Amino acid sequence: MSADRLSTITVGLTFALIATVAGWQFTGGVSMQRLLFAVVLTVPLWAPLRGFLRRTRRTYAWATLCVIPYFILGVTEAIANPQRRVWPALCLALALTLFVTLILYLRASAPRDASS
Repeated sequence: MSADRLSTITVGLTFALIATVAGWQFTGGVSMQRLLFAVVLTVPLWAPLRGFLRRTRRTYAWATLCVIPYFILGVTEAIANPQRRVWPALCLALALTLFVTLILYLRASAPRDASS
């Protein structure tokens, strides 16, 4: 898969994860506290978007670290709250897919060795 396509997928997955985390927070109703919590929870996902749009390889590398908390959040909530596993499962699936896509982009956009 090309680096251009992976970059587009990465941006889409990032927005999907932001929407999932925010939507998850608003399932119990909308309040100022939930809005603030949703904003705080999604800040690490908004941070690398500028670098994604510019296709800066360094951003893709450090953004892998931004995805790990959402993976942990999904696993923890799926175990701790078995009645409401849909949101954590979606969060977990998107976080894992985003992580893999970031790694694939780094591999696809790696500089080619001219001596080979």
